[in-house]
Amino acid sequence: MKLFADLYLDEDVSVLVATLLRVRGFNVTTARDEDALALDDATQLVRAVVLRRCIFTHNRLDFEQLHRDYLAANKKHFGIIIGSRRNVYELARRIAVLQNTLTADEIENQLLYV
Repeated sequence: MKLFADLYLDEDVSVLVATLLRVRGFNVTTARDEDALALDDATQLVRAVVLRRCIFTHNRLDFEQLHRDYLAANKKHFGIIIGSRRNVYELARRIAVLQNTLTADEIENQLLYV
């Protein structure tokens, strides 16, 4: 069992959030790190799945629909975390709390909000 989910931050999320989470010891990559800028949301989720990472985004409507589509098609993802736009330090804190509360297995196929 894997304790912490590896994270993938889409391009709408400040790269500072990734830095703040890395300092806390979490394994984080970004769309920028993966040379995946300007990809649509469905492709970003596919990228996260290929990388076996939980995706963090601000795009609530798109990713709620993608989550429903994945469930309907019995497709697996490694978690979707949606956060409202707020102070990057608060976002990093909320993601860290979630990471410290749920294991990677518990996050798998879940749609979560911070």
